[in-house]
Amino acid sequence: MGIIAVDLFITLDGVYQAPGGPDEDREGGFEFGGWQGAYFDDESGESIGAGIDRLQALLLGRKTYDIFAAYWPNAGDDPIAVKFNAVPKFVASHTLTDPSWAGTTVVTDVATEVAAIRDRFDEIHVFGSGGLVKTLLKEHLVDRLNLWVYPITFGTGKRLWTDGLVPSAFKLVEPPKAFPKGAISLVYEPAGEPVTGVDISDIGAQRE
Repeated sequence: MGIIAVDLFITLDGVYQAPGGPDEDREGGFEFGGWQGAYFDDESGESIGAGIDRLQALLLGRKTYDIFAAYWPNAGDDPIAVKFNAVPKFVASHTLTDPSWAGTTVVTDVATEVAAIRDRFDEIHVFGSGGLVKTLLKEHLVDRLNLWVYPITFGTGKRLWTDGLVPSAFKLVEPPKAFPKGAISLVYEPAGEPVTGVDISDIGAQRE
């Protein structure tokens, strides 16, 4: 069985909307698109690229799929474009019937179909796709969270960490990496139920 890895670029206040360009996603009147570029450097680019090199398939929500399908097939010989255009793509949608991006399969039942898809590849990566990621988390279908956190806040925009998520704990599986312009990468894997109800004063007393 392979893994499903969520690759997410987020601000300090958890916004993942439109990191790549001003007009990438203006839904909800979002005016801050293209925020990732100011913090891009060779080291963070290599970190992101290493994950893209490993992926064998893409799994996307409909909104992110439409953004990718409008851009990557026309991006020439860019290495990311070459990779994305070549690998199988899966899009979660109840309305899409004739996807335009070659190599795309529509997924209508995430809970049942994605588990079977995971068995076919070593690594399937999800980019953005907040609504889909919430469903994957609910169904315990996320095997790894690859987070790139950027030193900026907006106070508005799409966030993954909102009400309705299933309570979950995660473990850090790689040392955090800090990049020259202030971004950091964090890699987590699920660790079961969160531990709560611990009085911090009791921990302090145990250390005395």
